[in-house]
Amino acid sequence: MATSCGDKKIHGHPCFGGSRHKNGRMHLAVAPRCNIKCGYCTRRHDCANENRPGVASRLLTPAEALEKVREVMESNVLGSVIKVVGIAGPGDPLANQETFETFAMIGEKFPHLIKCMSTNGLLLPEKIGLLHDLELCSLTVTLNALDSKVGAQIYSFINYHGKRYSGVEASEILISNQLEGIRKAASLGMTVKVNTVFIPGVNEEQIPMLASKVKALGASVMNVMPVIPQADFSNIAPPDTNLLEKVRSNNEKIIGQMRHCRQCRADAVGLIGGDMEFARVNCEITR
Repeated sequence: MATSCGDKKIHGHPCFGGSRHKNGRMHLAVAPRCNIKCGYCTRRHDCANENRPGVASRLLTPAEALEKVREVMESNVLGSVIKVVGIAGPGDPLANQETFETFAMIGEKFPHLIKCMSTNGLLLPEKIGLLHDLELCSLTVTLNALDSKVGAQIYSFINYHGKRYSGVEASEILISNQLEGIRKAASLGMTVKVNTVFIPGVNEEQIPMLASKVKALGASVMNVMPVIPQADFSNIAPPDTNLLEKVRSNNEKIIGQMRHCRQCRADAVGLIGGDMEFARVNCEITR
C-alpha cells in the first residue's frame, strides 16, 4: 500500500515552500511525447543558454534516468542538495509510459527523494490513481483558462483517446479534465501547484477566477508566469515586472503565490537559478 503524502516532507520542495537556496531538484527528460499544442510552446531549439520549459539537451531512457540520479546523489557537489526528482517533459509526462517506469525505479532505489511531476492535466483524472500508487506527492498542473473560448485561443488542438479535437471542443475537454484532475489529486493528499501562463490580451481576466477555482478544488499554491514570446505568441509582449507583481499580489488574497519560478528546462539540475548541466549541450536545432 502506498505511503501517504502526509509522510513526505513536502516543505523540502523548493517550488512548494522549501528554501530554494538550500534545496535542489533534478528534472529527468524521459517524456518526449505531448498530447496538446499550446500556442506559447516550442521544443525545436536547444541551447545551453536557454532556460525555458520544453527544452532538453537529450532524452533519457528510464534506465539512463536512474543512473543519472545515482550519479548526482553520489556527487560531492549536489548529493546533499537534491531533495526532489521531477519529470516535466519535454512533452507531457502523462502521455509517456516512461514516466511511470522511471518513478517506479526511483521509488525503489531512492525512496527518500520527493517525486514531483508537471502536466497539462489532460490525462490526469484517469492516471491519478497510478501516480498515487507510485507515491507522487507534489504535482503541478498548467491551467490557463476557465472559459473554453479563451482556451481555444491558447490551444490549437488536443489528441485525446485516439482522436484529435480543436477549437472550443478541445478546450472544453482539456479544462474539464484539468479541474477534475486537480480535485482528485488534492483529495488524495497531494500538494498541488497550478501554473498559469499570463498572456496579455488573451487570459488576464481569467487569472483571478482561476485562483478562486483552484483554491476551492484544493490547490495549495499558484504560479503566475509571464508568457515567453515564441511560437504562436511570438508577437505578444510579456507582462512587465510591475504588472506581474500586481496580479500576483491580488491573487495572494485568494491563494499563496510562487514568485521565484525560473521556468526551468526539462533537464534542470541543481538549485533554482543556479543549475548545473550534467549533459553535453550544443546550441543547435534538434529534430
